[in-house]
Amino acid sequence: MMNPDAQAPTPPARLASIDAYRGLVMFLIMAEALEFRAVARAVPASHVWAALAHCQTHVEWLGCSLHDLIQPSFSFLVGVAMPFSIAGRRARGQPGWRMTAHAFLRALILVALGVFLRSVGRPQTYFSFEDTLSQIGLGYGFLFMLGFCRLRWQWIALALVLIGYWAAFALYPLPPAGFDYAKVGVSPAWLGEHGLTGLAAHWNKNSNLAWAFDTWFLNLFPRESRFAFNGGGYATLSFIPTLGTMILGLLAGGVLQGPRRPWSKVRFFVLAGLLLLAGGGLLEWLGVCPAVKRIWTPGWTLWSGGWCFLILAAFYAVIEIRRWKGWAFPLVVVGMNSIAAYCLEGLFSGPIREALKRHLNERIFTLFGAAYEPAVLGACVVLVLWLILFWMYRRKLFVRI
Repeated sequence: MMNPDAQAPTPPARLASIDAYRGLVMFLIMAEALEFRAVARAVPASHVWAALAHCQTHVEWLGCSLHDLIQPSFSFLVGVAMPFSIAGRRARGQPGWRMTAHAFLRALILVALGVFLRSVGRPQTYFSFEDTLSQIGLGYGFLFMLGFCRLRWQWIALALVLIGYWAAFALYPLPPAGFDYAKVGVSPAWLGEHGLTGLAAHWNKNSNLAWAFDTWFLNLFPRESRFAFNGGGYATLSFIPTLGTMILGLLAGGVLQGPRRPWSKVRFFVLAGLLLLAGGGLLEWLGVCPAVKRIWTPGWTLWSGGWCFLILAAFYAVIEIRRWKGWAFPLVVVGMNSIAAYCLEGLFSGPIREALKRHLNERIFTLFGAAYEPAVLGACVVLVLWLILFWMYRRKLFVRI
């Protein structure tokens, strides 16, 4: 089923469309500095700024915004890149044991880096595995092993992940009558507006299987106070359906690397995207499994995976088939250094903002009015981050794990 020492293939060419898509994802992360929500509050009559603010905000529970597609896209692209990474290492003559050791070391580093980035700026000991990098790292080793499996086993693994995770939640008992939701950070008002009923109630905030797991697991680590709930409802076990998203990417990467004609690949991605969107929407409409990003339900894996396939189809058609590449260069600069971009945004976005305010005339940022200062200042922050990445790109300094 798996043979890392199989015949070495010819190394595949790097696809600019993958780098550009990854660059878009990282740009949306860096663009949090634009603070559209602050501008929307300052100009409440503007529907445009309200729409931009919504795009930059995670939905409270059910539903999806542009911001909610960042983490699925990042995870999906990890899977897309896997067949190319394996083929490249085989072409360099790297033995199977070394590839495997590197993959699991990378997984460990990703988990640790995610924990570190989540703990920056916190005054107390803080262990959390909800960060995008940690979630990817927890499933990365399994994804790597699936990269050597036949297509049939990849599909079987996807089905087992999604159906098994759905069944585990569905079989976990609902909270008893009189359950004190306030003690787990869920107010009556929140429950009244966003709470789910019937079978879907098994995926309610901080009263589900993943929450119960974390009340045990996270308290195994040093903490100043006992973990009782995550304010956003995020959970460690979400790495399991996130693995499902990465397997979808692995399947897409296999198609990209395969013998299909270019437009046939696009048609496959579009069809897969539409079917996944329909599947995720149908599961929610039937009340079988809601699409909730915060706890990454199987329904969300299907729904968000559908968007990932459609976006990949668009990038591949425009860049690889139509050869319209020039417009994507700013995205490629970011996408080829995604780990560096992620860390720069997490560690230096705030200090860069303060340095700009300290060393430049603040009237520059209020040129369009005081209400738009957060967006103008944020645009300067994004520009500085991009220039750093451009400098690294020109000097071929790429952060790899």
